[in-house]
Amino acid sequence: MSEEILINVTPPETRVAVVENGVVQEIIIERAERCGLVGNIYKGRVCRVLPGMQAAFVDIGLERAAFLHASDIVGPQGETRGDQITELVREGDRLIVQVVKDPLGSKGARLTTNISVASRYLVCMPALGTTGVSQKIEDDQERRRLREILQGYVETHSDDGGFIARTAADGVTAEALCRDMAFLAKLWRGIKDRCSAATEIGLIHDDLPLALRALRDLVTPEVERVRVDSSAMVDKARGFAVKYIPEIKDRIDHYQGERPLFDLYGVEEEIRKALQRKVQLKSGGHLVIDQTEAMTTIDVNTGAFVGHRNLEETIFKTNLEAAQAICRQLRLRNLGGIIIIDFIDMTEDEHKRQVLRALEKCLARDHAKTHITEVSSLGLVEMTRKRTRESLEHVLCEPCPYCMGRGSVKTAQTTSYEIFREILRESRQFDVETLLVLASPEVIDRLLDEESAHLAELEAFIGRPIRLQAEALYTQEQFDVVLI
Repeated sequence: MSEEILINVTPPETRVAVVENGVVQEIIIERAERCGLVGNIYKGRVCRVLPGMQAAFVDIGLERAAFLHASDIVGPQGETRGDQITELVREGDRLIVQVVKDPLGSKGARLTTNISVASRYLVCMPALGTTGVSQKIEDDQERRRLREILQGYVETHSDDGGFIARTAADGVTAEALCRDMAFLAKLWRGIKDRCSAATEIGLIHDDLPLALRALRDLVTPEVERVRVDSSAMVDKARGFAVKYIPEIKDRIDHYQGERPLFDLYGVEEEIRKALQRKVQLKSGGHLVIDQTEAMTTIDVNTGAFVGHRNLEETIFKTNLEAAQAICRQLRLRNLGGIIIIDFIDMTEDEHKRQVLRALEKCLARDHAKTHITEVSSLGLVEMTRKRTRESLEHVLCEPCPYCMGRGSVKTAQTTSYEIFREILRESRQFDVETLLVLASPEVIDRLLDEESAHLAELEAFIGRPIRLQAEALYTQEQFDVVLI
C-alpha cells in the first residue's frame, strides 16, 4: 500500500493529512490558539471531590477544571488502587497529572496520574516498573525478542521505570531501542526535577507540536514520503528525524509547488465533504451521519442502487461498500465515543458475517482503539471508538446562530401564525392605533401573498390597521410587533 503524509503549516494553524493509495484517510488540525493538550503534564490542585461520581475536578490552569476519575489514580507500582475517591484525594491536594483526553465541547480535559512519555518506538511509564509489547505486534517470536530487550534494560536501569514497545518497534534493532529507552529515561528525570521545583499549578511538560507528533506517531514503513510545505518546518522535521528517527530523514520532502499542497491532493475538497451529513457511495447508495452529544448515528441507504440480481444481493453489496466508507469517515471526521450503524436489514446470516468482517478489516488500519458488537436483531451494529481529541466538525464549526444547532428552522408559515397570535395578544392588552410587524423578507412575503386573506380578517377582527416592514437582518424565526 502506497502511503503519504502531507503537512500544511501556517502561523495560526497546522494541518496533517494521511493519504493511502491516493485517497485521503485522515485529517488532523491543530490551531495555535487552541493546541491539543493530550500528553501534557501539569501540576494541579484538587478543587472539588465528588464521592457520588467517584471523581475529582482538578485545576491545572486551564479555562475549565479537568476531570480525574478514581480509576485513573494509580499507586506507586502503577496499579489501580480501587479505593473510594475520598480516600485517594482531598480538596487542596497537589497532584502531578497528565491529559489523556482533550476538552470536548463543554467537558474539561480528562486526566490520569499514571504518567507516560512517548518516543518513536516506546512508551515510558515510570510507575509501571515492568515491560510490555503492543497487541498489534502479533508475531510471537518478535514479541519475545522485544520483551527480552526491554526487560534487559529495565533490570540494569531499575530507576528508569517500565517500558512498552509500540507498533513501530516491530523489527527495530536492540541498539535503537536501548537508545530510545535512554532518551525517555533522561526526559523523565528532567520532568521529575521540574515537578519538584514547581510551586504553582500549571504546565510542567508539553508534548511535541502536531507536525513532529505526526513524524513520531504516523510514519510507518509503508509511508513513502512526508511532504511539508513550510521551509522552517522542514528544517525542524529533518533535525528531529536525524536525532530520533534517522531511517525516515530521506523521506521528508519540501513541497515548493505553486499550487497549494492540500489542493494538489484534493484534501480541501475532502474536508468540505467531511462536514456534510450525506456521503455518496459509488454504487448510488449513501450514508447519513449525525453527530450528537451522546453518540454518532450512521444510516445506510440503497438510494439509486438497484443491483442486477435480487433485493438481498443489492442490500448485501450496498452494506459491503458502506462498511468500507464508514471506516474511512470515522477516521476523516475523527468520530469517537458510541457509534450506532444502521445497516440495511439482511436476512442471510452469512451476509451479516461478511459485512462485519469487512468492517473489522477496515478498522484494523485505524490508529484509534475500536470495539464492535454483532449485528442486532434490528440490523444495528454498536461500536465504540476511542476519542482523545475533538471531531473535525467541532474543530472547524460552531452551532448555527439561526437554528442554535438544531439543524432546522421554523417555516415562514409557522412564524406567520405566531405573528397572528402575538397581534391578538397585544391588541387585547393595549389600546393602540396601529401595529407594525417587523420580520424577515421571507415572512413578510408570505404575509402579503399566501396569508393576505388571513391578515385582512385579523385586521377587521381587531379593528386596527396592521403595517408590515421587512428587515433583512432578521432570521426566519425572528419578528417584533411594535405598538404605534
